[in-house]
Amino acid sequence: MKHSVVITLILLGMFILSQAIGLAVTAAYLPDVTPAVAENGTLINVTTYHLPYGMEPPEEVRPQQSLVSIVIALIIAITIMVLLMKFRAEIFLRLWFFAVVSIALGITLNAAVKTVPYASLFVLIIAIPLAYFKVFQRNIIVHNITEVLIYPGIAAIFVPLLSIPTTIILLVIISAYDMYAVWHSGFMQRLAHYQIRTLRVFSGFFIPYLTAQAKANLMHRPKAGKKVKVNVAILGGGDVVFPIIVAGVVLREFSLLPALLVTGGATLALAILFYLSEKGKFYPAMPFISLGCFLGLALVYLF
Repeated sequence: MKHSVVITLILLGMFILSQAIGLAVTAAYLPDVTPAVAENGTLINVTTYHLPYGMEPPEEVRPQQSLVSIVIALIIAITIMVLLMKFRAEIFLRLWFFAVVSIALGITLNAAVKTVPYASLFVLIIAIPLAYFKVFQRNIIVHNITEVLIYPGIAAIFVPLLSIPTTIILLVIISAYDMYAVWHSGFMQRLAHYQIRTLRVFSGFFIPYLTAQAKANLMHRPKAGKKVKVNVAILGGGDVVFPIIVAGVVLREFSLLPALLVTGGATLALAILFYLSEKGKFYPAMPFISLGCFLGLALVYLF
């Protein structure tokens, strides 16, 4: 099996694993709806979420308002990232990553033990050290293990805020931005290079590997200190978390099988992109993944 095929299969495998964990975490945080009597005597339904760390959605959340809030939040986050990159505020960025990673890992791990008293506090004993090694020590194994667990936790925050129509709109917006940022402005390439080379923290799956030429050079026992070029295969975090969000919303509004159709469509689309992509080039994955999600949604409504 060719080396590039092995790397592709590893990336695809981590993507599938994160999607599966994402569905399990979403299922764990599905809200409880219980009947109650209002002050005026009217029978109402009370929706209770179980997200830890104050991440529960506001009462009477409206998907349209949530969509606007999410888009604005993404714009603000990208703007802050650009400014911090410009002023080389690496320490602040690492602390930012550390906080986000700790909370996201805590949410994912808490889903497995949330019935245990004070579970949300106990899981931080695991989450915080993992976040530290990921952000400040740069261990490639810890990095990819935590990446698989981070995105289900992030998705669990957004799933309660969205409906299927607003999720579709969000995918269109994100896909359009991804195409612009990769093919026109080149921002995604600069961001990836900055995170890997300067910040030393990358938000996505990250697999370094040696080319055939680099391996041949090593076989000839290069002199001490001689640099060997190492290539990397990457898949951005947004390409992982958004299909989890879509499948999570479908799981909440339908059931597991329809959600699996969405996950399957996203996985198929990513596999096709990997097959068609050329080595050494950047591609916006979200347009392909979004089409796969739309295919899954179409099958849900057709059958």
